[in-house]
Amino acid sequence: MRYTQITEKQERAMLEDIGARSIEELFSTIPSALRLKTSLKIPAGVSELELLRDVESLASRNHPCSEAVCFLGAGAYDHFIPTVVDALAAQTEFVTAYTPYQAEASQGILQLFYEFQTMVCQITGMDVANASLYEGATAAAEAMMMASSITRRNRLIVPDNVHPDILSVLRTYEREREQEMVIAPSKDGLVDESALGDLLDDSTAAVLVQSPNFFGCVEQLDRMIPKIQACGALAVVSMDPISSGVLKSPGALGADIVVAEGQALGVPLQYGGPWLGLMATREAHLRKMPGRIVGMTRDSEGRRGFCLALQTREQHIKRERATSNVCTNQGLLAVRASIYLAAMGRQGIAEVARQSFDKAHYAAAEIAKLDGFSLRFPQAPFFKEFAVRTTKNVKNVIEKCRERGILAGVPLARFGERYSDTFLVAVTEKRTRQEIDQLVAALKAA
Repeated sequence: MRYTQITEKQERAMLEDIGARSIEELFSTIPSALRLKTSLKIPAGVSELELLRDVESLASRNHPCSEAVCFLGAGAYDHFIPTVVDALAAQTEFVTAYTPYQAEASQGILQLFYEFQTMVCQITGMDVANASLYEGATAAAEAMMMASSITRRNRLIVPDNVHPDILSVLRTYEREREQEMVIAPSKDGLVDESALGDLLDDSTAAVLVQSPNFFGCVEQLDRMIPKIQACGALAVVSMDPISSGVLKSPGALGADIVVAEGQALGVPLQYGGPWLGLMATREAHLRKMPGRIVGMTRDSEGRRGFCLALQTREQHIKRERATSNVCTNQGLLAVRASIYLAAMGRQGIAEVARQSFDKAHYAAAEIAKLDGFSLRFPQAPFFKEFAVRTTKNVKNVIEKCRERGILAGVPLARFGERYSDTFLVAVTEKRTRQEIDQLVAALKAA
């Protein structure tokens, strides 16, 4: 790419093409008060040595979670990543931001995606999975659009305890697709099942339930899913893939489509992304699934091989029949998730889940004993995350803990005024009892 400035002659030619006599006229619709009338204060050029020193200084202002004791969650979790994940995923054969098409994808890459899909099916309890989507929120939105296509209905119901980021993406899809999205209320941290029942009717395409939900509470999927399906709607479940180690899978409980954020599967926190969307469904809905699906086949000589078996996007089928225009996957992150799952195995995932569960419940019990602190939803079952209410100033409490090297949790005030006295605490298998006790001591002193 060239960074050469345009000449006066080129500038005049462009202005003539768009019908403007001058740059001043071109920007005339911008209020004078908003226009810069002085030169940009750009410093003089520096040497490479000075530039590197400056960039390193700026970079040192970042503080990764590894520098502190991390109890942050709200959709992104500090789980342990075995060294083998970095070692294998860093192989040059895998490291590319580009998603290879059929003719360019090696058999090794295709086999890896096939195994990724297989393991996603095992985690979710479903029949088929695609080769990943952008991240969990996009996967949820694509699932709701897919459900609408299957049922040929336009009304979507989403409880208000679904992650706010997912709700935000759903609203964007809703606006562009002209769908109706209805927000169902929650009560004591869980979906208000009675209120949800009143909202269900024969125009409902799908209900999205997150379990564990944004507050970490585990929903009663076995009760809700049959009621959702009774009116002809599909039950879409957003899950934490690690929770499959201790909880029944959504598929085993009857879900129609399951989605998840795959960050917990060997992907570091890395300042908010990129992440990995998981999606799985029943075989009956296979042809409505967005993205790419890798299949196993045999050539004319009977040798096993892998291929992109299904891509229901508009470049491959008629536009009106396309489920989605999603055409890519998070290839490198799907590689990391595959290596992580293969390295951990069933027992490893179960151990991560059990330790996260046990340590989170120990932390919750100890915090609830403190004066001025209580569990926001004491009656709701939870997995590895829980909301804490305090009579103290949440911002000050978090800051005091940070001064001790402890990231105590995520304040929930930005998700609604009613949560201004609450913060969310996540406990993974990485946290030791000593670190949890340090958190409790820091909260007590805050």
